[in-house]
Amino acid sequence: MAGKRVLIVKLGAMGDVIHTLPAARALAPVTWLVKPQWLPLLEGNPHVRAIVSLESIFDEAYDFQGLIKSAIFARFSGAKTIRGFDDPRESPARWFYTHRVARRGEHVVDHNLALAGVAGPAEFTIPPGRPEGRLPEGKFVLACPLAGWVSKQWPREYYEDLRRLLPVPLVLNGPPGSGLDHESSIAGLIDATRRAAAIVGVDSGPLHLAAALAKPGVAIFGPTDPKRNGPYGGTMCVLRHPGAPTNYKRGTEISPSMRAIAPKSVARAIEEFL
Repeated sequence: MAGKRVLIVKLGAMGDVIHTLPAARALAPVTWLVKPQWLPLLEGNPHVRAIVSLESIFDEAYDFQGLIKSAIFARFSGAKTIRGFDDPRESPARWFYTHRVARRGEHVVDHNLALAGVAGPAEFTIPPGRPEGRLPEGKFVLACPLAGWVSKQWPREYYEDLRRLLPVPLVLNGPPGSGLDHESSIAGLIDATRRAAAIVGVDSGPLHLAAALAKPGVAIFGPTDPKRNGPYGGTMCVLRHPGAPTNYKRGTEISPSMRAIAPKSVARAIEEFL
């Protein structure tokens, strides 16, 4: 890619940005169009110049988002070559692309590498983060119970049961104002994840951050397919009820398939990592 000015468009969310990091590394150096709240995930990344608005002309653009909005951004970049998936999330987006690329593999990370034109391996560049708040001095398990869809969350009372079952402290992490044990920015979450002995997560950005850092732990899945959206890299155990339907519905109530995962099952899996 030497000499070419390359733009990638992946506006968010947190897990989506993390899943695009290996593709960005493969295409480096790149300019990344991203929403302001996700800039901390790209802080200090030697492969990326992050921007929140377009101010120059590019030779190539890659739309990893697959929305009409992101495709329009790619078109307005001035790039003569615009690459996107042949089956984007919003089908009209494909008409803005000059090159349509088929997905390869099962996981989103592999799809993004295919769009970048490489086969891997997937390498993640994550900032060091910074300490925020107070965390246990010794071993602890970090859990991030919140997710963008309520249907992907594990019942809050289950975490309290899990807390009683574990031999080390369980720390519930969330953004400022969440009322959880440890409230942090993205930089604080990165630091806490690095320091934790193991992770408990659901299909959300913090889980994918932990996977990118190769942390051990347990991923609890329900309505989304862990083969496509699960923790990447094989350091985590995935628990999913065998009868769980795959529907990707943004439900406002916790999915019964998430309630079907008992705290005792999670505790047994976590203790193997401790």
